[in-house]
Amino acid sequence: MIGLSMKHLRYFEALARLGHFGRAAEACAISQPALSVQIRELEELIGAPLVERGGRQIRLTSMGEEFAERVRAILRSVDELAELARAAHDSLAGRLRIGVIPTIAPYLLPDVIKTLTRRYPGLEPRPREAVTQRLIKDLQEARLDAAIVALPVSEATLEEVALFSEEFVLVRPLEDADKPVPSSEMLQEMRLLLLEEGHCFREQALSFCNIAGAPPRELMEGSSLTTLVQMVGAGIGVTLLPKMAVPTETRSADVSVFRLAEPRPFRTIGMVWRKTNPLASQFGQIAEIVREAGLRRNGEPYDLVGGVAKLRR
Repeated sequence: MIGLSMKHLRYFEALARLGHFGRAAEACAISQPALSVQIRELEELIGAPLVERGGRQIRLTSMGEEFAERVRAILRSVDELAELARAAHDSLAGRLRIGVIPTIAPYLLPDVIKTLTRRYPGLEPRPREAVTQRLIKDLQEARLDAAIVALPVSEATLEEVALFSEEFVLVRPLEDADKPVPSSEMLQEMRLLLLEEGHCFREQALSFCNIAGAPPRELMEGSSLTTLVQMVGAGIGVTLLPKMAVPTETRSADVSVFRLAEPRPFRTIGMVWRKTNPLASQFGQIAEIVREAGLRRNGEPYDLVGGVAKLRR
């Protein structure tokens, strides 16, 4: 098709994905009028309308929906060609788009990025934080190269490698430090603070408490682990916390931290990537760096049995 360019395809893909001219223009680093001109030009080249305009959100026409699927496939193939060229050099260099879930990113990502840039000076890490569902979708559509998530993800198109296990601990108000540690059944009767829906950590915590199907009446939600811990410090309830988050999140909160009784709840952290990615053989090197950072973080010497959790130096 004469005149059709990769620029047209990438701009249209952003618009189809985000459903909004302003957000798509921002994602493409161009002005909204410029994006609108490019989409109009694309529609003229195609000879059919791709977008229903009206209001703040846009909708794709039936032709637009089908066109979007083809465009995503083309862009995936083009990106994999670039990755194939990078893989031929047998070294990690260039752009690395790596996703991380929010309950891992603040605690693990700084160490991982620092080690990556030191070992591979030519590498340009581009981290993105999002919930698991969003990361998996972006991986499958080639907007990410790899992601650090809680396993399993169980997607046939993705390779997943387990890296380390992480225990969940109980966080409760400081004045409760001398009380017996509750069992998972007892937690069902307590005011439990959890992350809002969409976070895999929420489902893991509910599963441990055997209340995945019917959340308790006293369940309360927060948007981040920081919010949950601060609410516990204010005496509102109790929560579960991944072990690697303890030093950061309990530093400024009046809380006590305890290990739960056996069998203790835990999650498996791993890395996933597309099986078709030409760089798949090199992602093992990155996975090892993530593993080392995770083991270091989980091995930090701080007290998990009673009192305020503080690092021991």
